[in-house]
Amino acid sequence: MTAAQVAGGTAIVGVAESDLGAVPNKTATELAAQAAVRALDDAGLTLNDVDGLFTANLSRFSITQLAENLAIYPSYLDCTMTGGSSFEMHLGHAAAAIRSGLCEVALIAYGSVQRSRKSRNIAGFNESGTSAALYENVYAPLFPISFYAMVAQRYMHEYGATSEDLAQVAVAARRWAALNPKAFKRGPLTVAEVLASPLVSSPLHGLDCCLVTDGGGAVVVTSMERAKSLKQKPVALLGHGEATTHDAMSQAPDLLRHGSADSARRAFAMAGVKPAEIDVVQIYDAFTINVLVGLENLGFCGYGEARDFIKDGRIAPGGDFPVNTQGGGLSYCHPGMFGIFLLIEAVRQLRGDYATAGQPERQVKDARLALCHGTGGVFSSHSTVILGVH
Repeated sequence: MTAAQVAGGTAIVGVAESDLGAVPNKTATELAAQAAVRALDDAGLTLNDVDGLFTANLSRFSITQLAENLAIYPSYLDCTMTGGSSFEMHLGHAAAAIRSGLCEVALIAYGSVQRSRKSRNIAGFNESGTSAALYENVYAPLFPISFYAMVAQRYMHEYGATSEDLAQVAVAARRWAALNPKAFKRGPLTVAEVLASPLVSSPLHGLDCCLVTDGGGAVVVTSMERAKSLKQKPVALLGHGEATTHDAMSQAPDLLRHGSADSARRAFAMAGVKPAEIDVVQIYDAFTINVLVGLENLGFCGYGEARDFIKDGRIAPGGDFPVNTQGGGLSYCHPGMFGIFLLIEAVRQLRGDYATAGQPERQVKDARLALCHGTGGVFSSHSTVILGVH
């Protein structure tokens, strides 16, 4: 069986979020379960149909905890944890499991109550003393922002980019969020306001950084054969790639050329499409710099060209290259990890959900191909997926 066959025979058939924003009365597992039930309902399935379960970072024993909460007994389990890239990896792994006959209906679910706990710490995170990060800790970096700031500094030095260029990403995200009733931040935002927000780790300001919210999301995956009999238009997984280059930032081979170039190359090759054919892009925007270096490494523009590539509102509503159309982690939500929300939004765009829901301003017209890219750690792990509809 080829890699393309593993991906091409599977589809996403249901997506949903849990309650978002500030949800102090629920646990992370309860939010994951809430999203799971909603996503199954979206697909026209029930918990009794689920025989594959995927999650990450709910607790030390995430997968068994979620299965117990849902009262299901899946035959295939996966709690791969690579940070925000985990859920794009889960999708690729689910496709392989389905095509191999190990499960038929895979549920990917996640939840976090990071805001209610008033902490940026991710539940279950335990930094290893054997990592090279041990030698970085003596300098007391702010994890992870100091490392993303280092990438931003290098980017500005190498290519002459400015803080204004980074701020354009935040402004575009807010413009999308203004159209999204579920977004945490929806008020108008200008470049001047981004630059006036407190400097957190030079050159990154507060509004260059993602939100801290509660929330969860879920995605349901099955074979294309079964998908055709369900209530939603199936969104096919066409291509998938993953990569890792380092754990500690001091071990990164290059601050500006990342593993995303490798994961994207694999995903595009499997899907048999090129970057120019993609209609809508979802990039994990933990910080504004992520989008600039992401667009370059994913092949949408050359190295050093992203600041010009996004000019004049090109990635904002009304632009010809829509990015993070739900408002991204910068304005929509960011509960610990954002990767699953990239998939949810891409599916909705490809199904045309916003057009049928009377929200044409949110709908990317005639979208047929979407790319989602999740990043984990400090540009440490990467997973790229390409989704499509007929």
